[in-house]
Amino acid sequence: MAELRPELLASDVADTPACLHRVVDAHEDIDPLALEATRVLFIGMGSSRYAALNAAAYLRSLGRDAHAEHASTGSPQPAEPGLLVVAVSAGGGSGETIAAARRHRGTSTVLGVTNRPDAALAAEVDTCLELHAGEERSGVACRSSTNTLALLLLLCGIDAARVRAGADVSAAVIDTKDEWLGPAADLVGRPAIHVLAPAERIGSAEQSALMLREVPRVRADACETGDWSHVDVYLSKLPGLGIVLLRGSAWEAEVLDWATARGCPVATVGGPLPGGALDIPVPGGDDPVVRMLAEVRVCELLAAELHVRHGDRLST
Repeated sequence: MAELRPELLASDVADTPACLHRVVDAHEDIDPLALEATRVLFIGMGSSRYAALNAAAYLRSLGRDAHAEHASTGSPQPAEPGLLVVAVSAGGGSGETIAAARRHRGTSTVLGVTNRPDAALAAEVDTCLELHAGEERSGVACRSSTNTLALLLLLCGIDAARVRAGADVSAAVIDTKDEWLGPAADLVGRPAIHVLAPAERIGSAEQSALMLREVPRVRADACETGDWSHVDVYLSKLPGLGIVLLRGSAWEAEVLDWATARGCPVATVGGPLPGGALDIPVPGGDDPVVRMLAEVRVCELLAAELHVRHGDRLST
């Protein structure tokens, strides 16, 4: 495991737009293998699986048979001809992912996705694709996570121009941070934060919450927006909860009703809502592909800011 240097996270995040353009430059003419396969299975752990959740949801919206699986599962989907397995490990050394890829090799078609094509994963796959995310000096999987999502979307047939737009919108979110980051940290910089997103972009909420757990050690959890009112609303009765709402679900009004009634501040990302205390713009982010590639910048930078303010003691 890489040494964590959270003071370098903001610098790593600042390089995300350039790294997104780099992965598109390298792979913009890639065959959309995920559209050509009979079935698609993404396997990975942590941030790698979070990116796969969004890609699998996109494929299912096209009527494709696609799943994102924990590489560590004790009940894995079986290897079979016609199955495309996309084994994702940014560092290329995840033991769970390597074991899962090995289980499929020789029967399924196994494609590796990694930032380290010279690492162990490459020996267990039929073909290996590089993420071109560069070295993350903070030790936090931020650029590699976003580049993973970008590459998976290209494999799913998403036009390269939409991924480039996500890079440019990421740059806009970063460039305007002086306008929103301080107020956002003041508003939701609490011992507990819920990050909500629509089901089709749940990976964005999962990665955002991970950034808040990993760097400032906030008790942060991800939840699907509609489901929040069924499973996580109970925690809004406790003091000290803030909500970051990634816009796009049809079920946001109910969240705002509960949050307003119980005094939970809500920061929206990608468009204001009645009852929201602060909105963080995602310029040109009506395209869900652009949103999912750019919106995580908010909680990455929020995590860095909360660490500057509180170290890793905010939740104690």
